[in-house]
Amino acid sequence: MIRVVIERHCRPDKVAEMETLLIDFRIAAMRQPGYISGETLHSVDDPALWLVVSTWADIDAWKAWQTSAERQEVQKKLEPLLISPEKVSVFNFARRGGATSAHIISKLEGAR
Repeated sequence: MIRVVIERHCRPDKVAEMETLLIDFRIAAMRQPGYISGETLHSVDDPALWLVVSTWADIDAWKAWQTSAERQEVQKKLEPLLISPEKVSVFNFARRGGATSAHIISKLEGAR
């Protein structure tokens, strides 16, 4: 699995439009092979800052969505709302002992 983090800064007067388009993005992404989950976050301190975090089965599934005509169509509508280009970062989950999925270390486990 991979996690994709997309940071977007929109024009302050376009926040409502940004939210609508990000919902459109999520709905379209949910139909894609390899899509697992996603979150859309809005900064408490900066209303123009948005963060989208999505989980994909693998990098190929993400790249297929990233380059799809459907995503490009929504992206064209989104770009005029942005102050700067979006920043996309792709992350692998930390693995321990060859595990193939994410792991969570609880406070209790760390206290042992």
